[in-house]
Amino acid sequence: MDSNYSAISKDSFVELQVKDDNFRDNEPLKATPIDDLEADDIDLDNLPLIFGENESGSGIYGAVFNLTTTIIGAGIMALPATMKVLGLVVGVVLIFLMGILSEISVELLVRFSVQCKAASYGEVVQAALGKTAKILSEICIIVNNAGVLVVYLIIIGDVLSGSIRHIGVFDQWLGHGMWDHRRIVILIMLVVFLAPLCAMDKIDSLSLSSAASVALAVVFVAVAFTIAFIKLVEGKIEAPRMTPDFGSKKAILDLLVVIPIMSNAYVCHFNVQPIYNELEGRSPQKMNRVSRITSVICVLVYASTAVAGYLLFGKDTESDILTNFDKDLGIRFSTALNYIVRVGYVFHLVLVFPVIHFSLRQTVDALLFEGSAPLTESRKRCLALTAILLALLYFGSTMIPNIWTAFKFTGATTAVSLGYTFPSLIALRLSKQGSGLSVREKILSWFMLILAIVVSIVGVSGNIYSISSQSD
Repeated sequence: MDSNYSAISKDSFVELQVKDDNFRDNEPLKATPIDDLEADDIDLDNLPLIFGENESGSGIYGAVFNLTTTIIGAGIMALPATMKVLGLVVGVVLIFLMGILSEISVELLVRFSVQCKAASYGEVVQAALGKTAKILSEICIIVNNAGVLVVYLIIIGDVLSGSIRHIGVFDQWLGHGMWDHRRIVILIMLVVFLAPLCAMDKIDSLSLSSAASVALAVVFVAVAFTIAFIKLVEGKIEAPRMTPDFGSKKAILDLLVVIPIMSNAYVCHFNVQPIYNELEGRSPQKMNRVSRITSVICVLVYASTAVAGYLLFGKDTESDILTNFDKDLGIRFSTALNYIVRVGYVFHLVLVFPVIHFSLRQTVDALLFEGSAPLTESRKRCLALTAILLALLYFGSTMIPNIWTAFKFTGATTAVSLGYTFPSLIALRLSKQGSGLSVREKILSWFMLILAIVVSIVGVSGNIYSISSQSD
């Protein structure tokens, strides 16, 4: 067959050249020179956050599990109490709305992180808003994650050893003993179960434990929803309130502080870049797929839990709904179901804890040891930071009274900033340097920014007023 191509001599070669500041001069990577390639022809959406070879990484579902685990933690336990304040209709609408806004903010964060080649949350903030804003964002991550992890320890202690108003699982199983002491139980759980998982230096190493944690969360939702359905059919559930109650000052005050708790439920942005960086064949399109699947899962889990929990316990719904599962539920096998719900969710939190701790440790390291070698290359520093942070978290869990207190403050300040304020500011600022925002995206960015500011002001004011009212 005739051909217009001629054979290439075995002695000839093609020299590949690439111009990239991330490669050292003495280790060039060769690529074919293309003189007529224009800068505008480069698709920023296909550039990774970290340049270089990605030999291995997590698949889409491993990334979904890690991101879902970042979101579904202790926040799910406070959602039924928000239903008690907001009513079913407003509560469910807000769950869907906050989920959609969170998904949009994650996609904007990934897009502009790629544009400025940022490998962490702090780096993209610095590219958009400067060094001071980077430090502020890292402080927000530290405060937010530390607060969340303290909440996890509080829940674990309350469920296993009990609290003033509720009996613990160990008391029900074994009677009174040393396990009545909440601090001892938390310390044992911290050393035996949490410390080994937190010692992992790559977030991809936690994919399997994250998958297990998501499965346990689904079990909790399924059990709670089944119990609520059975009691509804049997006519044992009182009619729920559909809209917020404005009938008293206390009700209005609860309404002011409950919105930040709702906004806290979807904050996962501090783990977006670490998960992206370890994603196999990473690209913004692939990460967007991960975040969309995650958002669907979280919205469904949150809505189901909030509705089922509020229907089950009505006006008696506690700020931590797990503490409601220590009494007779009024159906067969009530005791066994109570144990399944409480013990299962304790194990869920044990598996979620290291995922949140990972970004906490990375951020503390970036703030204190800027310019040092990565933690993956310094095992001693990694283990030392892990030990110090776990000790501080343990002491924090012995000082904060309940999860409602922690969620009110982190939800109104750091969570809102990380989830909505910084991403919207990043999009609005960096859109002037590279690919611009569409009209719809600009409107959404401004809406998120204004919403975040309003929620922060209202939440902080409500919290301060609530504290002053209780002290009077």
